[in-house]
Amino acid sequence: MGTRRDFIKKTTTGTAAVTLGGLAFPSWANARILGANDHINCAVIGVRSRAKAHVLAIHQDPNAKILYNCDVDDNIIEEHNAWCQEHIGYVPKVEKDFRKILEDKDVDAIFIATPEHWHAPMAILALQAGKHVYVEKPCSHNPYENELLVAAQNKYGKKVQMGNQQRSAKTSKMAVDDIRNGVIGEVFKGEAYYSNNRESIGKGKAIDVPPTLDWELWQGPAPREGYRDNIHPYNWHWFRNWGTGEIHNNGTHEIDICRWALGVNLPETVTSFGGKYTYDDDWEFVDNQQVTYTFPGEKFITWTSHSRGIMKPERPGRGATIYGSKGVIELDRNFYKLYDLAGNLIKNEEEDSISATLNTQGIGGLDIDHVANFFNAIRKDISLNSDINEAGVSTMLCHLGNMAQDAGHTLKIDTKTGKVLNSEKAMQNWKREYEKGWEPTL
Repeated sequence: MGTRRDFIKKTTTGTAAVTLGGLAFPSWANARILGANDHINCAVIGVRSRAKAHVLAIHQDPNAKILYNCDVDDNIIEEHNAWCQEHIGYVPKVEKDFRKILEDKDVDAIFIATPEHWHAPMAILALQAGKHVYVEKPCSHNPYENELLVAAQNKYGKKVQMGNQQRSAKTSKMAVDDIRNGVIGEVFKGEAYYSNNRESIGKGKAIDVPPTLDWELWQGPAPREGYRDNIHPYNWHWFRNWGTGEIHNNGTHEIDICRWALGVNLPETVTSFGGKYTYDDDWEFVDNQQVTYTFPGEKFITWTSHSRGIMKPERPGRGATIYGSKGVIELDRNFYKLYDLAGNLIKNEEEDSISATLNTQGIGGLDIDHVANFFNAIRKDISLNSDINEAGVSTMLCHLGNMAQDAGHTLKIDTKTGKVLNSEKAMQNWKREYEKGWEPTL
């Protein structure tokens, strides 16, 4: 297990700024203030897919600029540079190693859209280098990283927003306000669901690492594995060494909305049923899953996932339904629908612009609103719509869903810490193994 010094040494390439930063940052890292100049310089790290939404949202702010595009794959960078020229009219500087970006004192904020095993370690390094952070969901690969990232934000004081952009939806905010005002009575259940028809990822074959890919840096904090032909650039989601399965990949969004609507935090119990039913391939998580979370006050949330097989063709591919004693509310990224107990539509509110819900980019108006909130929080010190302290709780629920599935029985949870009280097997997944010298610490 690597020491703090090993981690800083290996992840800074010997730079004075961040090497010092692990212990005592230079003055600009912690004291730099935008002041009268509200310009925000950004770097986008991991630019294949979801980053396109980040770039477009950043570009909507006339006083923000992208200084860097960063990716470990030259082909992805080349494609993204051409896309940037077409869609925002300029090509940011290119950097393959994000650690060099952290050395640049002109960078105010970084946007992380990398594979999930990098989310928390990269965000922590960025905080230590004095950067604000917008990190895609999930904010961590395991509960230990969850705790560490929240602690890092509290220690270094920079803004950290997670990319669960529906928290910035005006219709979802309206629905939550209505719920708080008793429109559907006493709320008791949140039903989160996601449906897709993902194909087999096959059985990977060992091949040479493409010369355009820095496989060492791609793996980063994860224990080393040989390169195979079915991992990069997307299917890492379904391998435990780098991904966290569908409950994190998509469930983070809807589980978070249900938790917000019900006004609950960590659960008392978690039960998961599911399995891998569709293909004999390298996919390492369940591909169909049902998780139930119970909370104080007799409230509960369910997560229903069909990754490989549409569950109800007539139903939207994803969303959340909130049940109360006097009515029901349906929510997704684009609308809010209120029904009475008889199923009559009482209210229908829509977002001003449509956001994609099932593709890998997810581009839409909510990205613009969420990034604008992030920038406003940096400039004016206002509240974030998905501050990492709050977002971390929803991420923790997803971790607990995976842990309950692996344990094979109902987990009893400490509602203050999220730790499992009745399963040593589940707690073995609290923290991962890290490649020597790469373990994140404060």
